[in-house]
Amino acid sequence: MKGSCRFSLPVTVAATAIIYIYFSTLFVFIDQWFGLTSSPGIMNAVVFTAVALMCIFNYSVAIFTDPGRVPSTFVPDIEDAENPIHEIKRKSGDLRYCQKCSHYKPPRAHHCRVCRRCVLRMDHHCIWMNNCVGHANYKVFFVFIVYAVIACIYSLVLLVGSLTIDDEKDEQQSEGSFRTVYVISGLLLVPLSLALSVLLGWHIYLILRNKTTIEYHEGVRAMWLAEKGGDVYSHPYDLGVYENLILLLGPNILCWLCPTSRYIGSGLRFHTAYDKTAGASTSK
Repeated sequence: MKGSCRFSLPVTVAATAIIYIYFSTLFVFIDQWFGLTSSPGIMNAVVFTAVALMCIFNYSVAIFTDPGRVPSTFVPDIEDAENPIHEIKRKSGDLRYCQKCSHYKPPRAHHCRVCRRCVLRMDHHCIWMNNCVGHANYKVFFVFIVYAVIACIYSLVLLVGSLTIDDEKDEQQSEGSFRTVYVISGLLLVPLSLALSVLLGWHIYLILRNKTTIEYHEGVRAMWLAEKGGDVYSHPYDLGVYENLILLLGPNILCWLCPTSRYIGSGLRFHTAYDKTAGASTSK
């Protein structure tokens, strides 16, 4: 589904940074180190361009893909034997109902104050995309982060490598206009590489546990309350590492880094650990 997302200042800044890093890497770092007409230069230019195109494509898809809307006709069926878990309000014990949207909220759905609607399997609202990260665009968001990390580290390696060239002509050129390019690129690439690597590691952890960012923070409190009451808290959607990877990245490992998401389902119901328990008990 396509949303009505508009470009914002953070999106413009991010797009400008991507374009600047691409052209500076191609026409300064690679050209200074290898020369764009040499075989190593052409090879690095082709590989980096491919990574950059995948990064830009996934970023664009993540921006313009609707993260998932709750159907206006959705009503939880509490008598559904195949759906043994229903999320309820913490205090009243009622089924979760959004007063602002005037409909029930499916499991893992949350209301976004920025988008002003409920989002299926909401992870967070990303200002750099001017869009929520949710059920329908989470994978493409994750794939974008993967390619962004690869592109930043690749560009940083080329930047450092091009600085090791001791040719006098190159030194004279770098003292002029290239010096500004190197300084700006370094100020962009170093913090971006660190920040995006941390973000990638964080979402790898979430994928392995089949959690969203919201569920992680809710789980910390739930774990504390469970331990306080002498119980043990377990995340109901954690099906094991392999099952979690398949559910979030797709059944074909060769497509894990491709922006495909036809396998994700409706986003109104998710497999839980209770499904296996219920199936085991009925088979006895």
